[in-house]
Amino acid sequence: MLRSMTGFGRAEQTAGEKTFLVEIKALNGKQFDLQLKIPPLFKPYEFEIRNMLQDNLIRGSVDCYVNIKQHGTSRPVTINTDLIKAYYTQLKTLAADLDIDTNAVLSSLLRLPEVVIPSTDMLDKKDFEDFTKVLHAAIKELNEHRIEEGKSLEKDLLQRIANIKEEEENIIELAPARKVKIKEEINSLLEKNVGIENVDKNRLEQELIYYMEKIDIHEEQIRLRQHCEYFAEILNSNDEGKGKKLSFILQEIGREINTTGSKAYDAGIQKCVVKMKDELEKAKEQILNVL
Repeated sequence: MLRSMTGFGRAEQTAGEKTFLVEIKALNGKQFDLQLKIPPLFKPYEFEIRNMLQDNLIRGSVDCYVNIKQHGTSRPVTINTDLIKAYYTQLKTLAADLDIDTNAVLSSLLRLPEVVIPSTDMLDKKDFEDFTKVLHAAIKELNEHRIEEGKSLEKDLLQRIANIKEEEENIIELAPARKVKIKEEINSLLEKNVGIENVDKNRLEQELIYYMEKIDIHEEQIRLRQHCEYFAEILNSNDEGKGKKLSFILQEIGREINTTGSKAYDAGIQKCVVKMKDELEKAKEQILNVL
């Protein structure tokens, strides 16, 4: 089963007098890169939240937003006077520029973010346990999205590899005629420029064997086929976080394709190589999104 790195998860739940909201968005990335936005009440638990996200999401660029709403009229609150003064100073300057009265702005200032906050310094353990249930629900939803996207990625990647193998089979069919053609061209050049009676046939045979061995692509085709089969094997495995491994295999596939192209000396084989490179580049683009 393949999983994409992109996904979105959201969960909201009320426990007692508190409502917890968690939203998580994940995009592709080489490592685990987390942007975490949490209210001050959660600061003592930040390390635990980060660990839970990394353990469950593994890799990717992740944005996580956490919010808490506290209900009830008797809950103690604190007014952030420094913040409200900063808001008022800026509003006063703006009002002067726009010639607007600022006498009735206090009620609006009190509704601005982080002006009125709960006086509790941190969540108690029971509240944090309730929150972790909401966090795991959001993570679960994101991972479900990853699995759904992974299905289409897996289908596309398998098709790309199948197309490469098909071109590899075409090359195998073209290879024997290529050797005969090259040998005939060399003999023709020698006959035209040297004269067939002046050619040392034993030496020519030795040179031809050496030259044919240098441009032989049989081993490259064997390795290419093995890499393609290994790619499909890893793709169908149950390993977690196999995107990097699949990317390395694609690099090896590309190496064999490039070597085949450099040794080809045949228009038909070169066309096959170009098609394989095209399929490989499309696979590389898709593999960037694989977890």
